[in-house]
Amino acid sequence: MQAGTLISVDEYLNTSYSPDCDYVDGRILERNVGERDHSKLQIALGSYFYTRQKQWNIVAYTEQRVQVAPTRFRIPDVCVVLCPEPSDQILHEPPFLCIEILSKDDRAVDMAEKIDDYLNFGVKYVWVINPKTGKALIHTASGIHEAKDGVLTTQSPDITVSLGEI
Repeated sequence: MQAGTLISVDEYLNTSYSPDCDYVDGRILERNVGERDHSKLQIALGSYFYTRQKQWNIVAYTEQRVQVAPTRFRIPDVCVVLCPEPSDQILHEPPFLCIEILSKDDRAVDMAEKIDDYLNFGVKYVWVINPKTGKALIHTASGIHEAKDGVLTTQSPDITVSLGEI
């Protein structure tokens, strides 16, 4: 796609991208994926949530399209929704939790915009994890804090993930 070329939501939704891309106000935004440490953490987190779906009354997805605004679609590395499971193929209601795993080419300004999109849409928790350093940040509507002990948590439901165990 050439720089500056805008496409419609309908064209975005009816086009396959590999890997899938975010869509922001007519622009296709490629996601930085594909490195081993990113991939391993993504599958580990997805598996961790998947095996606890009944216990926590949740459903977990990897690389699931989420329509955060009429002309904005984001694809978190992992997202968690509270049951019952949505019936639509694209999420139109806010997930409970979105997880972004940093890649070496991620830019802070782009990640900040993505986090804002999630929080403005109503996502309760956004976790941003750096797989190289193990540093993790928890973003909520009330602020940001670092999970200094490597333990990421949510409330209602109470979810705890220790990065050391993953």
